[in-house]
Amino acid sequence: MLTLDLVYKASTVLGDVIRKTPLIPTDKINPDCNVYLKPENLQVTGSFKVRGAGFKISQLSAEEKAHGVIACSAGNHAQGVALAARRYGIPALICMPAGAPISKVEATRELGAEICLVPGVYDDAYARAIQLNKEKGMTFIHPFDDEQVIAGQGTIGMEILGENPDLDVVFVPIGGGGLASGIAFAIKALKPSVRVIGVQAAGAASMKGSRDHNQIESLASVLTIADGIAVKEPGVHTFELCQKYVDEVVTVTEDEICAAILTLIEQHKLIAEGAGAVSVAAAMFNKVDIKGQNVCCIVSGGNIDVTILSRVINRGLLKGGRTTEMLIEMPDRPGSLLGLCNVICRFGANIISIHHERNGESPDVNSCNLRVVLETRNLQHINDIHVGIEAAGYDILQEK
Repeated sequence: MLTLDLVYKASTVLGDVIRKTPLIPTDKINPDCNVYLKPENLQVTGSFKVRGAGFKISQLSAEEKAHGVIACSAGNHAQGVALAARRYGIPALICMPAGAPISKVEATRELGAEICLVPGVYDDAYARAIQLNKEKGMTFIHPFDDEQVIAGQGTIGMEILGENPDLDVVFVPIGGGGLASGIAFAIKALKPSVRVIGVQAAGAASMKGSRDHNQIESLASVLTIADGIAVKEPGVHTFELCQKYVDEVVTVTEDEICAAILTLIEQHKLIAEGAGAVSVAAAMFNKVDIKGQNVCCIVSGGNIDVTILSRVINRGLLKGGRTTEMLIEMPDRPGSLLGLCNVICRFGANIISIHHERNGESPDVNSCNLRVVLETRNLQHINDIHVGIEAAGYDILQEK
């Protein structure tokens, strides 16, 4: 059974395996409350996963250790298992989907694990891992639905309250539920008054749906930039624990996740993956009432695929009102473009790109369309520019 003693034991065992990540106070996330970041993106391997994997592997018998461990993962859990196995001198075999990012595959291999790339998606890799587990007699290290793994993740909750016992709310990402189960269990055991809020991507809200209907449900598909929490179905243990100890589960949109990633980069020089930023997004966009309270956001990981980082930043800029794109109709005569540019200049916006469409679909044959992308300060700034452009006699046909 999961007990507080087991979490304490995990904390002791993991002392020389993990990095204790200190809370970072910030006034940049939400001005209405006191926010602290728990930067598990700075953890060894860049994710909290090494905690649960490390504790689970440490508790294996000598015979189990001799046979080695096997796991299935597309990223963070793979690296956590590989690092822990190397730390204890145990062979590790990781089944990964063939389409997993090359950077994550190589990072896992560099930690000493044997890699088995499986054609298909995560479910195919999982099936192959279970098959190999039976054939080789290795111990399967589940990414979340295991009480020792959950206890390892629960050490984060102990560390948080140990550093700041005056917290009122803790936001924690939820995929399969291992992290949320461990943190919620530890926090409720130590200080029941703290609200634990689970956060899921709207495109992968399996735990929220299961809680709402009081039974485990499986999503037909998941679609989110937060690949670390893109889980179709919560675990049996994690569902029960989240039902009991997590106060509420909320969701955040893709744009909100991107805005949170951008804020962490700009304001705190922290790189977070989508799954790691959902907790920050929940606090930024007031998914629950946190005004005047002490709030902690678990930044669970930082292993974002750099090939999509620019797209994430662009979406974050749009969501935060830092850029805007307008399609503007204007008279097709000398001086019209200059007049529009003067209006934009007067409001202090910067033109990033501009595209002149003379053959637009306007019913006025004497007009043309101008598609312009602007760098702006915030949403109010965009509104002021919008009003100014229309006051000058130009029509805004589209805006995003």
